[in-house]
Amino acid sequence: MSDKDTLLSELDRLDTEGSNLESHRLDELSPPDIAALINREDHKVALAIKLHLGPIATVIGAATKSLQSGHRIIYQGAGTSGRLGVLDAAECPPTFGAEPGVVVGLLAGGLEAMFEAKEGAEDDRFAGVSDLKDIGLTAGDTLVGISASGRTPYVMAGLEYGNEIGAQTAAITCSRVSKCGAIADTAIDVSPGPEVLTGSTRMKAGSVQKMILNMISTGAMVGAGKCYGNLMVDVQATNAKLEARAIRIVMQATQASKAQSEAALQACGGSAKTAIAAILLNSSPEEAEALLAETGGKLRPLIERS
Repeated sequence: MSDKDTLLSELDRLDTEGSNLESHRLDELSPPDIAALINREDHKVALAIKLHLGPIATVIGAATKSLQSGHRIIYQGAGTSGRLGVLDAAECPPTFGAEPGVVVGLLAGGLEAMFEAKEGAEDDRFAGVSDLKDIGLTAGDTLVGISASGRTPYVMAGLEYGNEIGAQTAAITCSRVSKCGAIADTAIDVSPGPEVLTGSTRMKAGSVQKMILNMISTGAMVGAGKCYGNLMVDVQATNAKLEARAIRIVMQATQASKAQSEAALQACGGSAKTAIAAILLNSSPEEAEALLAETGGKLRPLIERS
């Protein structure tokens, strides 16, 4: 059997390549019917994920441990999967005040592949390892391979290397039983069923991956002390909207007035977390920072012990 025949046989078995019986006449549907069909199929995404909350929680725990020990979360993928990893990584600094490089997104073909498809890059096993070596993957990091099919060579090679050096490894796929999942310490193999447009994994499969990445990064950042209640207290106020959000966060956490919250933020260098601590503990910004350092940057244990 030729390599192409082998690949065709593999594709025949993939959930992501299956034919959706609900969309066999897709090309005959009106715009309202297309919208309704896609919406019905999208309803299946969260239900499919619900069956895999156990392994997702395991990865959140591993990622939290990595952050708490000064290490990183690394996402690695190709095509849409890789782009979603880059997107989630890029959102962590402004949302959680994470230092750039704490959450890293690796995309097969490099960052140029964010804007121009480089489909052949997913077959490059060498790059799957060299990209991880280039960023200095360590045993303390959590490596999350993202692959809709669950058989992307670039991702598989990365996971194998992660295992070799002792990193915590996980796989997010959209196949009930995947090759990537078999390699990783933790498999999150979620199948939302065939796509409306056969094989177009930017659709339900992409939604599955995006939702799980949201869970992992948010859960890990919460565990690392980046929120108080449900407030993003380490938000970086880098534009007018975020400055207003920081004021609202301080007001919500402390019940202080807008004027008091603005003044505290200004005194605390724009840090909502420090401003909250200073207001609630009636302390100076310097004292608030020192107290936060004692709790590893976590507000709740600081407030509750006072």
